[in-house]
Amino acid sequence: MSLRINDQAPNFQAETTQGTIDFHEWIGDSWAILFSHPKDFTPVCTTELGYMASIQPKFEERNTKILALSIDSLEDHLKWLKEVEEVGGSPIHYPVIADTDLKVAKLYNMFQADETGSAESRTAMTNATVRSVFVIGPDKNIKLMITYPMTTGRNFDEILRVIDSMQLTAQHKVATPVNWKQGEDVIIVPAVSNEEAAKVYPDGWETVKPYLRKVKQPL
Repeated sequence: MSLRINDQAPNFQAETTQGTIDFHEWIGDSWAILFSHPKDFTPVCTTELGYMASIQPKFEERNTKILALSIDSLEDHLKWLKEVEEVGGSPIHYPVIADTDLKVAKLYNMFQADETGSAESRTAMTNATVRSVFVIGPDKNIKLMITYPMTTGRNFDEILRVIDSMQLTAQHKVATPVNWKQGEDVIIVPAVSNEEAAKVYPDGWETVKPYLRKVKQPL
């Protein structure tokens, strides 16, 4: 069964570079980002893990935890992360799952459930589908899913932007327009009538179309 936005994120227990975790317990009352990798010692993923380490404080400011996954052993992970730190220039403070039996990758539909084999018998190419990003809310529901090709490095600044948008819209009845950034105008959702909007936004708003009303971002 495929996963969709707003589905409950499947829970799991897994070995990581920081010990055994229960995913839902580990998330707690935070937001979380799970990003996956097809193999250790691969070039694009090395740059990604390094960059994530450098911007981890920005995720922490947003009450968001980081969890990586790669289909290799803990032993390989620990060797690889040393090289990631050398390349990226930042220590890795977030856990990395050792998904050697493909359990989590299958659970999150990155492989078919009947996929066979383990880490030892697989290459990056056979794991090409394991290049996904999931953002999960404190309610443990999936808020975002993106899958990338192997040759394209992920834009984690964009993930930060999306988290800003989702956290804003979780608190206020607004949406964010194309290319929105923190501090820019937002959109009053159609479900809010003009009468209701006037109580929340007494200074008014810009009506571009009856269904498109822009207003300053709520604090």
